[in-house]
Amino acid sequence: MGIILSKEQLKSIIKEYDLKEAKDVGSAVKDLMKDIIQEMMEGELESELGYSKYDYKNKQTTNSRNGHSKKKVRSSSGEIELSVPRDRAGEFEPIAVKKYDKDVSSIEDRILSMYAKGMSSRDIQSHMEDIYGINVSNDMVSRITDKILPIVKEWQKRPLAEIYPILYMDAMVFNVKQDGQVIKKSAYAVLGYNLDGFKEILGIWISESESAKFWLTVLNELKNRGVKDILITTVDGLTGFEAAIKTAFPETEVQRCIVHQIRNSTKFVSYKDRKQFCNDMKEIYKAPTEEAGREALRNFRDKWGKKYSYAIQSWETNWDSLATFFKYPEEIRKIIYTTNAIESYNNSVKKVAKTKGSFPSDDALLKTLYLSTMDAEKKWSQRMRTWNSVIGNLIIYFGDRITRYL
Repeated sequence: MGIILSKEQLKSIIKEYDLKEAKDVGSAVKDLMKDIIQEMMEGELESELGYSKYDYKNKQTTNSRNGHSKKKVRSSSGEIELSVPRDRAGEFEPIAVKKYDKDVSSIEDRILSMYAKGMSSRDIQSHMEDIYGINVSNDMVSRITDKILPIVKEWQKRPLAEIYPILYMDAMVFNVKQDGQVIKKSAYAVLGYNLDGFKEILGIWISESESAKFWLTVLNELKNRGVKDILITTVDGLTGFEAAIKTAFPETEVQRCIVHQIRNSTKFVSYKDRKQFCNDMKEIYKAPTEEAGREALRNFRDKWGKKYSYAIQSWETNWDSLATFFKYPEEIRKIIYTTNAIESYNNSVKKVAKTKGSFPSDDALLKTLYLSTMDAEKKWSQRMRTWNSVIGNLIIYFGDRITRYL
């Protein structure tokens, strides 16, 4: 994991360490990592001997310190030389840098892993102090985690598959500090199933608002990264998305999430009516065909139209994108009529982000989203169980649009 620092980071480190030339920054960062690892090893030896250096009054062992030995190791900051503490009994082997270890970048990986699992900088500081007896400052945690930002940028630009049979798009809302205030910002994630039936996150975009222009930018970015076709995309009624998808991928079918439609429809329904209202509404989306669904919607309008006209109007206005799934067999219906696949991912990310409260910047939010995404994708090691049936049906419906990529 190489280091690439922004201008702001360079200025910050130059100021803090009173560096005279920007070229000395790499050495400063290397020294920071060296100091952390050095303190880890010293803390471990102190714990094993049971007394701190020169504190002979509390010494209750015949063993003692016996100087240091030099050792060169690789870190993400380059090669560094450590002074490994020794004991007279020759029994001490530091956990931080084991006897035959030549690469210590895993220490940074541990901090990144803790960060990815939602631990705050304060939690990480406490954890490192409890285990290694050293104080890793909040600034140090930030510097280590900031090293992934160039990797995030590269990940966001990586080439994609030429076709994604099924795509999901959804948004998560977070608190981000900007110009001295905490404001709401949305992180828009795109999740796709590839031709082999595996899930992957194609990208994450942070924005204050969504529009057709915003979504067109996202979709054009996907095209520029190699995507030539999307068969079906499921969305939560995202503003401007349908207009954008028809521009960027005119043949793509759009399915509005039925679960979100149900939630929006029942939002203003009184408690005493809700059970019957939902039972009647179920007749619409559980219908075997689109025509049967239309008939159920007409019956629904006749019964509830006067009392809850907004709910009925929403179904009628969005019917074309709500009814897409009717044409497909059950195996495909199950996976496109709701955004559950991406909501499950969203929930795992939100659990991590919840521990952070608000984020000091877009970059701080982005690195948390990236790390938690990498953590989530580790669990996506198996293809969809019904994928053989799904892809078989998609080939029948889409023909050459999909077979040319197989």
